[in-house]
Amino acid sequence: MVSGVSAFHAELSRTKAVELKISVIGCGYLGAVHAACMAELGHEVIGVDVDRAKIDALEAGHAPFFEPGLPELLASANASGRLRFTTDMSEVADADVHFIAVGTPQKKGEYAADLTYVDAAVTSLLPYLSDGSLVVGKSTVPVGTAARLAALVDTAPADASLAWNPEFLREGFAVKDTLGPDRLVYGVPAGEAGERATAILDSVYEVALARDTPRIVTDFATAELVKVSANAFLATKISFINAMAEIAEATGADVTQLADAIGHDARIGRRFLNSGLGFGGGCLPKDIRAFRARGEELGLGKSLAFLGEVDAINLRRRDRMVELTREALGGSLDGKHVAVLGLAFKPDSDDVRDSPSLDVATRLRAEGAIVVATDPEAIETSRRLHPELDYVESAIEAAAGADAVVVLTEWKQYRELTPADLSGTNGQVILDGRNCLDPKLWRDAGWVYRSLGRP
Repeated sequence: MVSGVSAFHAELSRTKAVELKISVIGCGYLGAVHAACMAELGHEVIGVDVDRAKIDALEAGHAPFFEPGLPELLASANASGRLRFTTDMSEVADADVHFIAVGTPQKKGEYAADLTYVDAAVTSLLPYLSDGSLVVGKSTVPVGTAARLAALVDTAPADASLAWNPEFLREGFAVKDTLGPDRLVYGVPAGEAGERATAILDSVYEVALARDTPRIVTDFATAELVKVSANAFLATKISFINAMAEIAEATGADVTQLADAIGHDARIGRRFLNSGLGFGGGCLPKDIRAFRARGEELGLGKSLAFLGEVDAINLRRRDRMVELTREALGGSLDGKHVAVLGLAFKPDSDDVRDSPSLDVATRLRAEGAIVVATDPEAIETSRRLHPELDYVESAIEAAAGADAVVVLTEWKQYRELTPADLSGTNGQVILDGRNCLDPKLWRDAGWVYRSLGRP
């Protein structure tokens, strides 16, 4: 099990947790992790999803995606009898708390969030609510959604209510972030209903609160804005340093040293100032676009217009990575063997949704390169989307006979590579898309080293 979870077991045994019956509607990335962690906290949990194959896998203790620590947690929770999964919504009828954890993807052809799954989940749940039960939204939604759904919950036959409890999970650390959150945010209605919702959520998160986890109790709109504004800020910080990388490349400056220098300013901080290929995944890109779209709907498009440039800077890094590879190979990619190391949008994940790494790999191939790609976890998820790429299991296999090696995801095993490890290449050219390698090490070994934002 992941580091820290064993210690958590010991702590849990010392903390008298209130046992609740909990349902989790939607068993994708967020829902599966949340369900397993709620069972780990001592609650009785049932996860619901319309995807039969996903439910069968979870029932068997198999995570349908890669997340460190989740398989062990599923096995523990299933063995305890506190966790089960179903496709039948009627089985949640006796639950005290119902978490809504379905996806909110970007609408096709638009920037706005698609709330089809959230609306369907709440509507399907209404007949099975009981007096005093609490519906809790965890999905990332545009501000104003919770108030609308609260009115919908009010139409249920039972006297139930709604709260909003945004998630702040980092892929690769989702189990840790759920069991030991850095803060808890409750968006609750005013008056007695809000007090009751707060008390119920305090019971859900009793163990975390016993560790003095900060708790912010606020209104629906603020709780919704906390998540999207946090993502907007992180995306802005990443794109800021990547904009500085563009300036650094033009002037001969070193963006990594620049980041170190300004990162010592306590008002700025060093985290998320790592220049490179940019952000991707299932959250930041679609969330900042949906936030912009909601701003337009509210007549406040100018307030969030800067997010358009944040998005544009991020996408330009992919263009620049292809350009840099082309430059390093003499001006043309046609017929060149390029080894791509990394396909997931970040390490410790198999998620290739809006992955800059996979996008660059396909662009290289589109320009005529023979792309041989690898990733510790994301080969199968990549293959389903882009079967035209050639996939191998290791960096050494990918690099064999390559004219250039391109590092696109900063997995630990790629950061620790040495020139001797890749001695089977045809040309000693390495392109560092994440500024995660030591330039001196590679240049001293006779390699051509190029990266984003460094001389």
